[in-house]
Amino acid sequence: MLIRTSLLLLALFASAHANAASNAWSKVATPTKEQPDTIGGYSSGCFVGGDSMPPEGRGYQVVRLSRNRYYGHPSLVQYLKELANKVADEELGLMLVADMCQPRGGPMPGGHVSHQNGLDADIWLPLNYKRTKGKRDDLKSIAFADRKKFTLNRDIWTKGQARLIQLAAQDPRVARILVNPVIKIELCSMQWDDRSWLRKIRPWWKHHTHFHVRLHCPKGNLDCKPQAMPPSGDGCGAELTSWRPENRKKSGKSTKSSRPPQPKRCNAVLIDRR
Repeated sequence: MLIRTSLLLLALFASAHANAASNAWSKVATPTKEQPDTIGGYSSGCFVGGDSMPPEGRGYQVVRLSRNRYYGHPSLVQYLKELANKVADEELGLMLVADMCQPRGGPMPGGHVSHQNGLDADIWLPLNYKRTKGKRDDLKSIAFADRKKFTLNRDIWTKGQARLIQLAAQDPRVARILVNPVIKIELCSMQWDDRSWLRKIRPWWKHHTHFHVRLHCPKGNLDCKPQAMPPSGDGCGAELTSWRPENRKKSGKSTKSSRPPQPKRCNAVLIDRR
């Protein structure tokens, strides 16, 4: 009983410490004025010299502006603008950019484990929204996959969503894209002249309203910690089948992972007042 109580207290302490850290990063309103540099990993890091994504531009709008999470390494901002141009060129609709990173990265209060080092961005799946003014906080995200039934919402899924994800993944700057397992299954079932980009599409829970783009570490950013490359192949075989609910119960696998400590250099980034 004593051991169990001690473990509970330690867990509560760790949780309180993590919440305090994320709140500190979320209160920083602006990027640092330095040469762009990514520090640490996607789930434990920060960045300097970041850019903000303009609230609107050709082919896109940023949603939920009041969160102040529309920052990233300049390479991420440039990537999103170029992707939006492709969306506009093909007349797919309006690309909605959701959470990127905080002005200097670091942990966010609730919801995200990654999005810390300036190289992650969420893109909503709907393409039929109209341009709107204001902070766009009241826009509702739409579920394209039923997480309980493990089915795709075919009433709203179109080839446009598939093409958007394909365009996003074909860029060589992209390391991987996270989607709901049901969406990965759908993409695998479709006919593609080139299937090599499917390797970057990785199944992960909760991505039923959006997909998550993750870029490679930019060249010259020596403190950036890259993620391991995805397994070879298109990821459409047994690896994908293992995500089905009945198979996950058999395997007993957990999707939880431990978060490494934040690089010491991020302490200076957090308190930089220049």
